[in-house]
Amino acid sequence: MPSENLMLIHDPERLARGERVLGAEFTAMHERVLAVTALTSRLNITPFEDEATKAALFEQILGRPLPAGVTIYPPFYTDHGLNLELAERVFVNQGCTFLDYAGIRLGRGVMIGPKATLITMSHPVDPGERREYLTGGPIDVAENVWIGAGATILPGVRIGRDAVIAAGAVVADDVPAASLVTGPKGAVHRSW
Repeated sequence: MPSENLMLIHDPERLARGERVLGAEFTAMHERVLAVTALTSRLNITPFEDEATKAALFEQILGRPLPAGVTIYPPFYTDHGLNLELAERVFVNQGCTFLDYAGIRLGRGVMIGPKATLITMSHPVDPGERREYLTGGPIDVAENVWIGAGATILPGVRIGRDAVIAAGAVVADDVPAASLVTGPKGAVHRSW
């Protein structure tokens, strides 16, 4: 994961004076999270057959209509939505979570199994810095990737074309094209 500071949590000038006041960028992100949480809550209780309402809610969440042939089965969770880029023919199964503030790109034909989680933001490991700022990086998933049920993709990961991420794998490192990744901490198991 990249170690660059993406966002200060508190206003540095006011923090220097002993005041714990949230910074402007963090506050804006927090407000977007609240708005999108309200939208996904509505989406997740919308009758499955009500395609018009689901399409309108997805457009508000993503800031644009779903691309042609994209299928997303609720429940669906995201914290930001505006930084989730979906290509044609993406399939997202039930219960998936996309924490997309730093950006998530899903290439054409990507398939994502139920309860998979893609996370672009984190906190520093150092306890003294943990509440000072957020770190992270974008996730880039190339064409025709299959991410299995319950897999977790961590900040800054790039997954190459035609790769398969096995169910339950935790992926913290880039994945080469045409590779199978397995295990509780995803490692390349084989390539073809």
